[in-house]
Amino acid sequence: MAKINFGGVEETVVMRKEFSLAKARRVLKKEVVAVIGYGVQGPAQALNMRDNGVNVIVGQRQGSSSWDRAMKDGWVPGKTLFSIEEAAERGTIVQLLVADGALKAVWPTVAAKLTAGKALCFSHGFGLVYNDLTGIKPGADVDVMLVAPKGSGTSVRRNFLNGVGINSSYAVAQDATGKAEERCMAMGISIGSGYLFPTTFENEVTSDLVGERGVLMGALAGIMEAQYDVLRKNGHSPSEAFNETVEELTQSLIRLVDENGMDWMYANCSATAQRGALDWLPKFKKATLPVFRDLYKAVKSKQEAARVMRTCSGAKYKERLQKELNAMGNSEMRQAGKACRALRPKDKAHANAATAAGVKGRAAN
Repeated sequence: MAKINFGGVEETVVMRKEFSLAKARRVLKKEVVAVIGYGVQGPAQALNMRDNGVNVIVGQRQGSSSWDRAMKDGWVPGKTLFSIEEAAERGTIVQLLVADGALKAVWPTVAAKLTAGKALCFSHGFGLVYNDLTGIKPGADVDVMLVAPKGSGTSVRRNFLNGVGINSSYAVAQDATGKAEERCMAMGISIGSGYLFPTTFENEVTSDLVGERGVLMGALAGIMEAQYDVLRKNGHSPSEAFNETVEELTQSLIRLVDENGMDWMYANCSATAQRGALDWLPKFKKATLPVFRDLYKAVKSKQEAARVMRTCSGAKYKERLQKELNAMGNSEMRQAGKACRALRPKDKAHANAATAAGVKGRAAN
């Protein structure tokens, strides 16, 4: 494990050079990893582990669209693709990756197959932390651990195929075998994590729920819509409003942040952009800080978890969700986005050259 200084705070992280894939394979050599659920994280983690030489099987409800998707991905019924019950029985490490709203319904089936010495692995602290809502209470004779990639399943798979990894947090809530931490880290490396950093189940679910509702999704989308609406109501065209709100962020600025950080991005923008951003940053922080405080309270008090369980497990939730997503997708801003993305250069070499030129141009201002 490596000691890394994060802004003056020293943390211990697990690097791939210290816990290699070869070591992960040795740790998991006699294990059968049963991935239960094939929705968001399931495909990416299962496929990454399979590509890394881990013995993986998938458990999914037969006849579902996810079952069909698993077959298209090369999982073979009766060999590597089974019902949830049979996969949980065959697995020595059961990776429970169903949606949070489905945990309560699936848990009894999985729990019945968790015999002594097995491991129960999550990618989210929701099920265990909110066990009064989900019913998840593992027996004392099984390992209970967490490997949580800091990205969507699509990104976990895409980054893996591109030869890079998405960082993951990890935690052990129960070590029944004396091997839980080693098993946990091996799982983290085998799904393709760039590095692993320690957490707890409670810290993971709290930061995750706050992050998704905040900067990562809810706040980002809300701020974008607000700026787009103001520009449009003041006479700017849809293409101009979208480019200044979204396209420049995703295709230019956020890439500079990714490379070297927000301060570096500021340093490589025009003086006018720098001055305006620095002046308005505290105003936006002051305006949003109360919202984030309310959000954190809602998560810590279990209000958000209760809402997830109440709404996401409803009989007509998928229909309601689709209506909400359709409304978002059919808005003028999203339709403008589709048109803008369609105009992007299709030639990767040309696109890369254009991006490089844009970075040089900003640095020169």
